[in-house]
Amino acid sequence: MNDIIHFDRGLIARYDRSGPRYTSYPTAMQFHQGFRDQQYRENARHSNEYPIPSPLSLYFHLPFCSNVCFYCGCNRIITKNRDHAIPYLDHLKEELALQARLFDRDRTVRQLHWGGGTPTYFTHGQMQDLMQEINRHFTLAPDNEGDYSIEIDPRETGELTLATLRGIGFNRISIGVQDFNPEVQKAVNRIQSVEQTAAVVTAAREQQFRSVSMDLIYGLPRQSVDTFRETLQTVIEMDPDRISVYNYAHLPRRFKMQRRINAEEIPSPVVKLEMLEMIIGTLTGAGYLYIGMDHFAKADDELTTARDNGTLCRNFQGYSTHGDCDIIGMGITAISRIDACYAQNVYGMSEYQELVSAGVCPVFRGIRLDRDDLVRRDVIMRLACHFRVDFETVADAHLIDFGDYFYNELELLKHMQEDGLVRVEPDCITVTPSGRLLVRNICGVFDKYLRNEDQKLLYSKVI
Repeated sequence: MNDIIHFDRGLIARYDRSGPRYTSYPTAMQFHQGFRDQQYRENARHSNEYPIPSPLSLYFHLPFCSNVCFYCGCNRIITKNRDHAIPYLDHLKEELALQARLFDRDRTVRQLHWGGGTPTYFTHGQMQDLMQEINRHFTLAPDNEGDYSIEIDPRETGELTLATLRGIGFNRISIGVQDFNPEVQKAVNRIQSVEQTAAVVTAAREQQFRSVSMDLIYGLPRQSVDTFRETLQTVIEMDPDRISVYNYAHLPRRFKMQRRINAEEIPSPVVKLEMLEMIIGTLTGAGYLYIGMDHFAKADDELTTARDNGTLCRNFQGYSTHGDCDIIGMGITAISRIDACYAQNVYGMSEYQELVSAGVCPVFRGIRLDRDDLVRRDVIMRLACHFRVDFETVADAHLIDFGDYFYNELELLKHMQEDGLVRVEPDCITVTPSGRLLVRNICGVFDKYLRNEDQKLLYSKVI
């Protein structure tokens, strides 16, 4: 694939509107509470009946943190009393057993991810015990054949922790960094030294983890182009395989903890654009390739390979190499993608515990995709992952005439083609180097739910 990105500041400013990140389609905004335990079970049963059932991806939400980060919008529980996590783990194991009974045992777990919160909040014994339970109920892939990852907080992780994680089967780690500048760290209440982070990366290499990823955020209070460039250079020196740089969305009405952030210290939109331009130039100059949206990876990384061979996909963890998997989400707020449905677990701890103890799948909302949803999801994911849609491929997969089916959308794309974001040809749509940073806007043309202007206001800005 051509890796060139054209940064057109005027074009980006003009298209910097609110829109989905398309980790799913339809997005979670379309999930409804008419989808519960019974509907989830029906879709799980149906997924077992295919001639060749899909492999599985397991996601576990571990929401506990010992300290609060003011920018965070995740569902988490802040407590230094580690005993508070014990009942949650007990009920998570109950859900694990409950979910396992719904899926055939010969469906191998190709992907596994622990997210949070802070998964390394738990003791080594608790993590070992949870993995043993997973292995007892599901068929895990042999070491290094699966893609088994965990989110790491360097403040909660030492050499022994990494050895424990590698020993129980994890082969990828994702390290939260956000920013190394001391003033920025104070402003967001996340004090994390370069030395702590570098020590985790070194130990991960020694333990032969297959991949190290780092997460950063731009647009945080007290950041500047120059200070964030210093953070990027420090990260590059640590040589991670993947780097994700997310745009901070300040939504204090939605996320109460963000009210602790001084909005006057947040970089202006103009400065954020300058930061984005610097980020792209710095990372691509250091040899990282732009995968899409917020993600960069080395040329030999599996994400890059998947992008180039057409197997890259998006799910609730971002870009992934395992688009063929059914995803089972476990724990509060976790989202599953099974067969042609999405389902999300309840938010409340007490409700979650009550439901799983009663043998009920703790789903409180979801959606069963209709034929039109499936067609549009295919197009949107091809644009987001590969910057290209071949009409014949989609037409053959869904038995449609692409030009007739998407006549109105192709008309809407003419304006974007005039602006240089896409090329619409008789047989395909191609996102141009100028349009790649704005692919969310292009995907939105095919999103039938986004036609409601009120829906757009529920999402973060594209840039």
